[in-house]
Amino acid sequence: MEPAILRPDELPVNDRGNGARTIPLVTRKCGSTSVINGITAFDPGAKIGVHFHNCEESVMILEGEAIAEIDGVRHALKAGDTTWIPKNVPHRFLNESDGPMRIFWIYADVNATRTMVETGVEQSIDEEHATAKRL
Repeated sequence: MEPAILRPDELPVNDRGNGARTIPLVTRKCGSTSVINGITAFDPGAKIGVHFHNCEESVMILEGEAIAEIDGVRHALKAGDTTWIPKNVPHRFLNESDGPMRIFWIYADVNATRTMVETGVEQSIDEEHATAKRL
């Protein structure tokens, strides 16, 4: 397996709706066998639905201010703050500020899934990222 250099401004973007866009970075596509990571940008007022994963996740705030709702508890976060979320714990991230917010996330398994709490729909993170397009 060859090492990879990934440049976010040259990679496809997955529009997640509600003002959130994800750039997959390390994935199976580049040869990873143990982790997936990427960056999600949130416009002011953007939020994603409450969900959980089948593996651990860590999220670092790269830019701006965020609200992390983890297991029903709201946490105010700023750039540099980092979360660790065990598998199957419901959570979501919101940008309630007037400025942009970006997070760097990493899943501890290339077979990571996301299950939306509201609908119970489970999707492979890898499959979701397959819809990413160059902007």
